[in-house]
Amino acid sequence: MSLTGLGNPAAQLNVYIENTPPLESYLSLSACRPMQNGEIKMIADLTGNHWRKIFNVYAKLVFELKKPHYKSWQDYRDNALLQGHSNENLLFKVTAPEILPHLMRHNTSPNNISIIMGKTYASKLELAETCHWLSTEFAINTDKNLIICPYFDYRQLSNIKITKLCQLIKSMQNVKT
Repeated sequence: MSLTGLGNPAAQLNVYIENTPPLESYLSLSACRPMQNGEIKMIADLTGNHWRKIFNVYAKLVFELKKPHYKSWQDYRDNALLQGHSNENLLFKVTAPEILPHLMRHNTSPNNISIIMGKTYASKLELAETCHWLSTEFAINTDKNLIICPYFDYRQLSNIKITKLCQLIKSMQNVKT
């Protein structure tokens, strides 16, 4: 089974989102493929602020989590986020029957983490009830290396909450090692 999305198909950080950029080339994807330089800007220019926020929050998360060798999260977003040499992906419209087999195959290493973007989407995937809720916004399932967090939007996943998400990822990796 191949899930659709953007990024490195072999990434250790899988983020699941309920929607897809509303452009034909993304709606018709049949696999996970790396992004190209300039593609994030192109999506944001054609679709508006919603997708720009998603990519910005994702870049902030990875920049804080891994401290890559880039000057800023903006530099990381523009030159590495979801590209072939990155260690992350963004998977679109995964369904309940698809998610569990993917989690079981993907999360065999403590460094592999899956993040479900949004409590509502996690409920649709039938995962919200399998997690331990740490607050109204964050939940974890250490057996599945799974975290449920707020949607990647500045209002829902603020900088303070990005820091909290990084702490959860790191603590989950430390528990398994």
